[in-house]
Amino acid sequence: MKIGNRQQPIENNKRVRVFCVALCALLLVLCSAAEAQQPKKIPRIGFLAATPSGSSDRTDTFRQGLHALGYVEGKNIIIEYRRAEGKFERLPDLAAELVHLKVEVIVAAGAASTRCAKEATSTIPIVMASDNDPVGSGFVASLARPGSNITGLSQMAPELAGKRLEILKEIVPKLSSLAVLGELNNPGTAQSLREIQLATGLFGVKLQSIDIRTPEDIESGFQTASKGRADAVLILGGPVATSQRRHIAELAAKSGLPAMYPQSDYMDAGGLMFYGPSVNDLFRRAAIYVDKILRGAKPAELPVEQPTKFEFIINLKAAKQIGLTIPPNVLARADRVIK
Repeated sequence: MKIGNRQQPIENNKRVRVFCVALCALLLVLCSAAEAQQPKKIPRIGFLAATPSGSSDRTDTFRQGLHALGYVEGKNIIIEYRRAEGKFERLPDLAAELVHLKVEVIVAAGAASTRCAKEATSTIPIVMASDNDPVGSGFVASLARPGSNITGLSQMAPELAGKRLEILKEIVPKLSSLAVLGELNNPGTAQSLREIQLATGLFGVKLQSIDIRTPEDIESGFQTASKGRADAVLILGGPVATSQRRHIAELAAKSGLPAMYPQSDYMDAGGLMFYGPSVNDLFRRAAIYVDKILRGAKPAELPVEQPTKFEFIINLKAAKQIGLTIPPNVLARADRVIK
């Protein structure tokens, strides 16, 4: 009896195995190609500001900072802008919108924005682009160890109050009484007041603190300063003052009082003088924090940085309005003079 060919089934099995291996290899190549073609997730960050679009919310300098790090908006990063248009009561809802969008980072353009972002989330990293006193405001445990989901940049510099008073003494040699106008109960104001008190004590200048809680308080505040025979005025930062900076500059001129302002924006609104941190520089540096966080750094472990670049601006138009002559040696030190 003739036995059938047993070699044929063996060869068929080999062909099947070869076919399966080839098919698996092909599927692996196709899957790898498909994965390679899938676009990578583009990081989405939120930008929260109280100011109107087109105003000095420093978005341009922030974007420049991102661009210098290799980020191109719309290409490898998406920025969700939320602006309260000067209506601070809108900030909580805008912050909640950014949280709902599940952005990777929220950049807060000021203390009011930081506070609303903080109340909206305890997990999404928050970068303060600028804050007067992050510790006093309760945003971070300390500058060296923030300890929460918030980090960023502070406007506070130990020598700031003394330098501002020194400049005022140079342009008003007989300065003996200084009025400080601002939101005295603002959490970020306490440290500023302590430094001003120390500086006035060193210079032998009487200090008059005037609380401004609403826009309606501003005019009466200047009247109080005049009645108290103030020789100059120092304006503190805060939401109310910032939103009313043009009105404040007008009242300072009307009162005939030389005034030192907390932000360079006051100069374009007709203010006399500004000496302080370059806010544009702070916003550029905020981009560095965003980059570090997107690369995996934890906000709690990123120290809050203080300003390193300062500006001195003088408005000669405002000086002329109150009949004030700025000494040539002071003018020579100005970074910008408005004529």
